[in-house]
Amino acid sequence: MGDSLITVVVIVLAAVLMFVFPLLTVSENSDSTAQLSVQNATTEFVENIRSTGKLTQNAYDKYIQTINSTGNTFDVQIEIQVLDENPGVKTTQTDRTKIGENIYYTQYTTQVLNDIKNNNKKILKEGDIVTVKALNTNTTIAQTLRNFLYKTAGNNSSSIAASHSAVVTSNGGN
Repeated sequence: MGDSLITVVVIVLAAVLMFVFPLLTVSENSDSTAQLSVQNATTEFVENIRSTGKLTQNAYDKYIQTINSTGNTFDVQIEIQVLDENPGVKTTQTDRTKIGENIYYTQYTTQVLNDIKNNNKKILKEGDIVTVKALNTNTTIAQTLRNFLYKTAGNNSSSIAASHSAVVTSNGGN
């Protein structure tokens, strides 16, 4: 009886070592590849906005399509800090190029998406700041296996996340 119990335990351990850990390694590599792809797409998207001064519907759709091609779903958050066009109204010094004198107001994802939906583009100007964050909303195979093996259920951190910010260097209206 004791020998058969040890044999069963050894078979179960061998199955775990032969199948579960390699599957975990492959799925972790898949998540790493998706992470790199999403980070590159996010950086390219923001840098395009920075250099052109425009956020178009086509560029946004292409970005969403690119990150979703990883097989994951994402919550994309866009934040645009718009440089106030008339800082002299709110301050006593009117030189907007001085550090500490610039006044920004912020537009968030829904406002930005409404603008590009209604106008097919969002025009930015030099000095505006664009931030884009993408967080996966689905549970990847690697997350499921980690939760099973390491008992970390309830940890809602996303395993694939990317963000990038840039200051707009070109007026989009030109």
